[in-house]
Amino acid sequence: MAQPFLYNYDSLLITGVLFLLIVLLNEVGFRIGRFVQHSTDSEVKTLTGSIQGSILGLLALLLGFTFSMSMQRFDGRSEALIAEANAIGTASLRVQLLPVQFQDEANALLARYVDMRIAIGKVDLSHALERKKYNQTIAALQSELWALAVAATNADPRPVTSGAFVNSLNEMIDSQGKRNALQQMRVPEVVLLLLFTVFIASGGMLGYSSGLSGKRVVAPTLMVSFLIAMIVFIIIDLDRPKRGLIMVDQSSLLALQNAPVTQLGHSI
Repeated sequence: MAQPFLYNYDSLLITGVLFLLIVLLNEVGFRIGRFVQHSTDSEVKTLTGSIQGSILGLLALLLGFTFSMSMQRFDGRSEALIAEANAIGTASLRVQLLPVQFQDEANALLARYVDMRIAIGKVDLSHALERKKYNQTIAALQSELWALAVAATNADPRPVTSGAFVNSLNEMIDSQGKRNALQQMRVPEVVLLLLFTVFIASGGMLGYSSGLSGKRVVAPTLMVSFLIAMIVFIIIDLDRPKRGLIMVDQSSLLALQNAPVTQLGHSI
């Protein structure tokens, strides 16, 4: 799946460019305001202040809305990883219910499966070829596990033994698919672009309003712009699975990798 345009650029770079554009537009707005200051009456200046407040209110609304969207998607990816780890742990425990001749092979396949899921969890979504190779290996392991489950069911068709393992294996495969789908769910790029546009426009309006008053407010304007830029950075970073500073914790899967087979289900 093709990645959005902004995903190709580092979140720090995007935030830095955004902050510089705000500072630039603020300066341009200030100069325009100073130029028209003497030809603008007090009523227009008051109206300009109202418009400035409206734009800042719209910016606050967009920031809250976008932050909520990115946080929900991050939480969804975190919960999906925990659910997958639990499903793998349950399948590992239920290996002990299989006929003895299948248990060693099932444990080996599940161990390799955990290794692959951890490895692919560290690969950036933009590395399509590398992820495709991992997904092919994971799909092959799933096929081997399913073939083993079918053979075990033929040998022991009881639902409380081989049947229980089949159910847990099915849940494990489903949880992997759900986690993959959630990784592709991000804040629509058009929403981010709208947020950036309103942010830059608010910087220009702040400068224009200062120009009309004839007083430059540098430190407070820079501080507010910097703080909002940091919020935008958090929004972008939360919305980027497998890259950036804020990443989903894989400790649940790592615990499966390091725990003894008989303790996998209790290590998460």
